[in-house]
Amino acid sequence: MDPHVYNTLILSDLHLGAETSRAREATRVLKQSRFQRLILLGDIFADLNFARLTKDHWKFLGYIRKLSNPKRNIEVVWVEGNHDHGLTNIMSHLVGVRVYQHYEWSYDGRRHIAIHGHQFDGFQVSNVQLSKLGTSFYLLLQKFDFKSKPIVRLIDRLNTRWLRMSWKVAAGALHYARQHEAERIFCGHTHEAVHREEDGIHYYNTGGWVDSRLTYVTVDEQGVCIHEYDQRADDRDSGQERSEADSSFADFADEAGLLEDAEYESVGS
Repeated sequence: MDPHVYNTLILSDLHLGAETSRAREATRVLKQSRFQRLILLGDIFADLNFARLTKDHWKFLGYIRKLSNPKRNIEVVWVEGNHDHGLTNIMSHLVGVRVYQHYEWSYDGRRHIAIHGHQFDGFQVSNVQLSKLGTSFYLLLQKFDFKSKPIVRLIDRLNTRWLRMSWKVAAGALHYARQHEAERIFCGHTHEAVHREEDGIHYYNTGGWVDSRLTYVTVDEQGVCIHEYDQRADDRDSGQERSEADSSFADFADEAGLLEDAEYESVGS
């Protein structure tokens, strides 16, 4: 029996380049799932420093490039997050994906909206430079934390609760959906997967891929479902030592199938 095909699969907040990024597991989810549309809902990168990318991070980008090949007939969408700003124009060409600030689609007679959610975070909007400074310190702290990164993951959870981001983003998103006459709205940003309904409008947060709970969302004829990644016993933390080989373009090209394409073209020419 053929595996189930989702209309849309949504994941966010991989923070590629961060020690805590679980890119290997995210790639595994994409390879094991079938879908007509993939939405990368922001904060795919941690910052602008490509030197932080590991082999697993490049492999994730390579697989996105492979999915975006028109021959696969899959729509791949990247909704820009606050950490992606400054990278999307470059990386969208590299991985062959269109970038949006706000993405809408219709399915099953309903209007859907995907927006990262930092727009509804008052602290982020009002303190952009301070947030960037905090991100730099957070990434630096990851280098000195223990292997499983318990300290930085605790800080991430406390930060979400202290700023009440989940509540703020949910309230702002529901208001935004109401203004745009949408029945479902999807956000990231908070790293906390939740579902909230208000006056017939449904808000879903996709969670993230930097904590111990790794989540993504699917949309199909049965509705919307928040999935939690089933971590296997042999999974290891993706935060591994960087080397020149780990962050090479060759890893990206191999996973994207670019090397295979080049060989095919040379044979056919």
